[in-house]
Amino acid sequence: MNTLAVPQQTRLGLKVIALGDSLIYGFGDPIGGGWIEQLRRRWMSAEHSSHALYNLGIRGNGVAQVQARLEQEFRRRGELRNRFPDLIVLSVGVNDSARLGRSDGRSVTEFMQFQAQLANLLDQARQLCNVVFVGMVPVDESKMPFMNCFYYNHADQYHYKEATKLACAARQIPYLDVFDLWLARGTNWVRSHLCSDGLHPNFQGYQALLQDVINWEPIAQLG
Repeated sequence: MNTLAVPQQTRLGLKVIALGDSLIYGFGDPIGGGWIEQLRRRWMSAEHSSHALYNLGIRGNGVAQVQARLEQEFRRRGELRNRFPDLIVLSVGVNDSARLGRSDGRSVTEFMQFQAQLANLLDQARQLCNVVFVGMVPVDESKMPFMNCFYYNHADQYHYKEATKLACAARQIPYLDVFDLWLARGTNWVRSHLCSDGLHPNFQGYQALLQDVINWEPIAQLG
């Protein structure tokens, strides 16, 4: 498993930005505000390392939208003695995988286009600082379509997340395969950790995701 090359002198008080879609934003969790918010609070507590974590998630974002705002977001999030952030957390791709209008409709982002845009995003991010990638959660297919328009399914999700996983591996970017991790816990477990829309985690889902993330070596090593 890949780990982060974080300089020893910056292990305390890292500046971290999290970019992506609603999974970063925390939509669906009015109690805890999502896993990024809960991790932000955890890192601010006295027994942890006082890392600063900025939630830059936007609902509905795909890879192209995240890439378009990546560098500007990065360059505006330095603070105190840190001119720029030390780590970028990315989580995006599920919105690109959705099909429009019907279950066999065209994808929001055609697969080869997605691969090219993803490669650009990862290459750009790596030039800025350390990067980790948190993968998408599986949807509840029985609840589709979302908003009477977007059809998500596991087959397409798997296709897009595998492309992401391979692209990260090629660039030595740590990737957390949440999709496979959650599906291994069973259909009933997944459904009980999603909102009624079948797409976004609920409070319990974000709690589970937080535990998955903090037990993941690239994040666990940060303290």
